[in-house]
Amino acid sequence: MLDAVTDTHALIWYLEDSSRLGDVANQTFAACERGEIVIYVPTICLVEIVYLQEKNRIPADLKVRLNAGLQLVIADLTAEIVEVMATIPRSIVPDMPDRIIAATATHLGLPLISRDQLSAVNTIW
Repeated sequence: MLDAVTDTHALIWYLEDSSRLGDVANQTFAACERGEIVIYVPTICLVEIVYLQEKNRIPADLKVRLNAGLQLVIADLTAEIVEVMATIPRSIVPDMPDRIIAATATHLGLPLISRDQLSAVNTIW
């Protein structure tokens, strides 16, 4: 199994043990938990988690759960990722956070754990 990049909703649903998470996505997170792979978390995901916590749409302790047992690596937003993002058409991925996440996966050459079927990147669900 390959390392992967996670989308915000996939990470939240995994941390919440939600049935909305796809089977293959769940298996990927489980492999990460076993230390078999690394999952990269784009910094924009952390921003979205804080935003959703502030709006009381997700549990307040969710960000704390990120450090519990998963082999997660924060993928900082770099100038190189911004350059890749500029190549992903807004007509394909209109939401800016989603474009940053897709660009992160593309830049790292890894699949994206996401329910969204983005033609710009290989997805796992």
